[in-house]
Amino acid sequence: MKHLNIKFLWTLNIIFISMLILSGQVYAGNSWLNKGSDLLKSFGEGGKTSSLTTNEIGAGLKEALRVGSGNVVKQLGTLDGFNNDSNIHIPLPETLEKVKSFLSKVGKASLFEDLELKLNRAAEAATPKAKKLFSDAITSLTMEDVKGIYEGPNDAATQYFKGKMSPELSKEMKPVIDEALSEVGAIKSYDNMIKQYKSIPFVPDVKADLTEHVVEKGMDGIFYYMAKEEAAIRQNPVKRTTELLKKVFTK
Repeated sequence: MKHLNIKFLWTLNIIFISMLILSGQVYAGNSWLNKGSDLLKSFGEGGKTSSLTTNEIGAGLKEALRVGSGNVVKQLGTLDGFNNDSNIHIPLPETLEKVKSFLSKVGKASLFEDLELKLNRAAEAATPKAKKLFSDAITSLTMEDVKGIYEGPNDAATQYFKGKMSPELSKEMKPVIDEALSEVGAIKSYDNMIKQYKSIPFVPDVKADLTEHVVEKGMDGIFYYMAKEEAAIRQNPVKRTTELLKKVFTK
């Protein structure tokens, strides 16, 4: 008889949900944080194992973001992390395209290639600075932030990081890139390129801020791959490397 009562209750539950769907009101106003939990609680013990708690979702999301951001920093902050990646390879600033064009005509294209390589090396050297900033941004997530990210599009967390981290990341990367540009010989290469360029009669004047250029493109590359990592964890079961990630992101 007890078995029949449970079966009857679940039958009523299915009928009730079907009616809500037909009326266009299913889970209205609820989020991924609590959908279905109120309904299941009224049907005994089943709800205890079938729903996620707010704390589980918060912890799972933070774990996912730590995994994803760690992967990004590791990937880009190594030799050729930028230089050999066509998606984020840093070209010369647009203002130097005129220089490239003129120097190519006189057989000096190698100067351009040398400088471009060194810009990418500077970005690779500066990327590890993002690690702590990602960690700080994740730690400061509120439950409201968690809710918005969990319910949001595949790049919701990346957009959060952009808004939260960009000013500080730019500030942290600048001195590293300045030093790296000097150490890898980019400044010397730039000066040599400009000297060669100015030796050509009647060429227009050009200016370029190499540090600002590398900072901007470097951050673009970091967030480009952060968005990919985030989407992969949401969509690809293989990327869910812990039990908590599997539980939270298997919807």
